[in-house]
Amino acid sequence: MSIDSRLPMFRAMSPTERLSHLQEVLGLPQEDVALLSDAGALPLEIADGMIENVLGTFELPYAVASNFQINGRDVIVPLVVEEPSVVAAASFMAKLARDAGGFQTSSSLPLMRAQVQIVDIDDPFNARLSLLRRKDQIIELANRKDQLLNTLGGGCRDIEVHTFAQSPRGPMLVAHLIVDVRDAMGANTVNTMAEAVAPLLEEITGGTVRLRILSNLADLRLARAQVRIAPELLTTAAYKGEEVIEGILDAYHFAVVDPYRAATHNKGIMNGIDPLIVATGNDWRAVEAGAHAYACRQGHYGSLTTWEKDRQGHLVGTLEMPMPVGLVGGATKTHPLAQLSLRILGVKTAQELAEIAVAVGLAQNLGALRALSTEGIQRGHMALHARNIALSAGARGEEVNWLVKQMVEARDVRADKAAELLKHKRAQ
Repeated sequence: MSIDSRLPMFRAMSPTERLSHLQEVLGLPQEDVALLSDAGALPLEIADGMIENVLGTFELPYAVASNFQINGRDVIVPLVVEEPSVVAAASFMAKLARDAGGFQTSSSLPLMRAQVQIVDIDDPFNARLSLLRRKDQIIELANRKDQLLNTLGGGCRDIEVHTFAQSPRGPMLVAHLIVDVRDAMGANTVNTMAEAVAPLLEEITGGTVRLRILSNLADLRLARAQVRIAPELLTTAAYKGEEVIEGILDAYHFAVVDPYRAATHNKGIMNGIDPLIVATGNDWRAVEAGAHAYACRQGHYGSLTTWEKDRQGHLVGTLEMPMPVGLVGGATKTHPLAQLSLRILGVKTAQELAEIAVAVGLAQNLGALRALSTEGIQRGHMALHARNIALSAGARGEEVNWLVKQMVEARDVRADKAAELLKHKRAQ
């Protein structure tokens, strides 16, 4: 089904009106609408089975980002996040990108690593070659543990052996099982394989196996996004597009050379990615861990994105990073709203989900760099933050919009100011 992700006037609607409009755009059945409109979408008995010591559930705002066009397909993106400006910034940048052809994405195979640590080895270099000589036997043993994955076209594909001849604990080998996990995130699969091959690795090397665990640095499982925007699309009342591009390039290169800036720069990228990962029931901690480790791959912590200017003077942005996400297993299969999020996205494979995630991350990064290089981050951010301040001051219903308007116009967004204004209004 072809959809239109632009969602005109969506921001001005009430939550009920937005849900009704989304139902019409996506053709959502009434049971899906009920998941979003009724409290308690995650039943307590299901929550109790997901983690330990459950007392209840904890909700965050569930929103959708509009305007995204990815590889020519319109996508409405569900986001679960508490931070103001994230959804607005992603939607606005997607609108600019849409006018320039949208985002182009690609991805590598869903390959994950399982690590098997081997200690008590006197001849690590010889032991490494012994493991590689019996690679086929190790792979065959690993694949016995997941016949279903094999029938789906996945399975253990290769092994690597990393030698640490002079660790503080003596010589150490670390064998990596390279596993195609298909549409799973893959943690349980690769961990099971690592445990299965451990006795054989001990037999071959004469050493002792310690850790058998996946690596969250999924550097073989990459997702990529690209965008190209003409200067005129970045022009504002106060800034020419060419000026905006130069400012963005300066801001980007600041993140390239300075890890203090890069940490905040990359956090802005994850502002877009994490809410989608949460909305789909995936492991956002794993995605975060892999992202920041990957940002160090050149020997220092730097920017995950790149921003350039092409020969025509267009701004060109790219993002390539690990994206270990799945459509099966874990909360993606047990949480009703995670399943709904996948239906809203219309994805059929984990690679599609990964590519949408990096497109949102690239959009979010563009939004932050554009704001920082022009009027500054606080103007737009504080206008949206004013809603939280108004709510915390006790404003309800129409009072919220009135109070936000008063604080933004006065450029004075503070809790005490909100309380003072609200008290005065109610006294009248």
